[in-house]
Amino acid sequence: MRYIFAFSKKISLTLLLVSSFILPRVSFSLNLQQTEQLALEADPVIDGHRASSRSYHAKAIANGTLPDPKLRLGMFNVPLDSFSTTEDPSTQLRVGIQQEFPRGKSTELKQQQTQWLSQAATARAEDEKLKLLMNVRDTYLNLYYQTRAAIIVNETRQLFAKLVRITEDQYAAGRALQQDVIRADLELSRLDDRATKIQSQEDEYRATLSQWLRDEAWGDIEPAFPVLPEVPDNIDINRLLTQHPSVMAETAKVEASKTLVEVSRQDYKPGIGAFVEYRKRFGQNIDGSDRADMMAAMVTVDIPLFTENRQDKNVMAHEESANVARYSRDDRLRVLQRMLEKDRSVYKRLSERELLYKNKLVNSAANNAEASLNAYQSGVTEFTTLMRAGITELDVRLENLRIKVDRLRAQARLLYITGDPEL
Repeated sequence: MRYIFAFSKKISLTLLLVSSFILPRVSFSLNLQQTEQLALEADPVIDGHRASSRSYHAKAIANGTLPDPKLRLGMFNVPLDSFSTTEDPSTQLRVGIQQEFPRGKSTELKQQQTQWLSQAATARAEDEKLKLLMNVRDTYLNLYYQTRAAIIVNETRQLFAKLVRITEDQYAAGRALQQDVIRADLELSRLDDRATKIQSQEDEYRATLSQWLRDEAWGDIEPAFPVLPEVPDNIDINRLLTQHPSVMAETAKVEASKTLVEVSRQDYKPGIGAFVEYRKRFGQNIDGSDRADMMAAMVTVDIPLFTENRQDKNVMAHEESANVARYSRDDRLRVLQRMLEKDRSVYKRLSERELLYKNKLVNSAANNAEASLNAYQSGVTEFTTLMRAGITELDVRLENLRIKVDRLRAQARLLYITGDPEL
């Protein structure tokens, strides 16, 4: 009996393990907002820029601090024959402090330069967040199109499959040509090919989305049409572009480069060092009095006499670096302005086309397909006209979906430029 119980226990455990793989997992439909949140939480680039900003901020504090003073301690003029500290009046114990002061305002300027770099890293983090949202939204919207297009194609395929059966029945009754049957099979096969291509593109977009979402990218997509924040209507273009995070990052780099030019110009000024030393003497004078202790104070000055090959070249190099930063900022402004003008135009035209499809084309294509089917069943029209009407309706439905999705994609690109009000 024990063997039967042990055997049945093993079977139950095996069935439990197998069922854990066979039974479907509880899943949820992924919407655009969830996708954005998951991507922002998983992106390491944003965290990297923020860490870089904190690093520069800490370095700025360090750069604004004077160099550490140097302690000097030693015995001087000790006779080697006796090592006595009282025999020779010049024997001394010296304790001193030496402090170097950087040239001009180089300390303050280096601190400012590093603070600008910290601000640039912060702006890059904000730009990366906007850029990530734009890319994630674009990928999700393309994926949404493929999933809905697959449903539309499948619905059309079911209709065409019915047409194939109707055509075969009419051909058997002598009321249709063999060419009609062949044409119906051909269109059905072409729909299968279109469905395969849609599935292939869907897999590609899911793979792209998985770099942010991992396994969640392969789940179900919420059927409701995605919604994005509205783009502001009244836009001050100059103010908008100059305050864009990518431009602010370039501007901070320009200021950092200009500050570095001023740092290099401080090399024309002398560097100063100060030294104070206490000198302890041992023993007594001839009259029996203690030998007096001494003090030394000294100032050292670096004199920049030969500046042609070092200071002049450093200033020239940093000035050219500042020019490079300015050119980069100007180029970024032009790129953003081109993007803004292009996407505003695209968004406007797609909105007009969306209204046209909504108010006229979609209904007209559906009515035309229905009328063609009724006419074909009544023997009034040819099969070619019926198939053309069905394909036209399919193309109109897919194009209507494509326009709506592309309008949202243009809106996502505009939100990258104008800034997302929900961030």
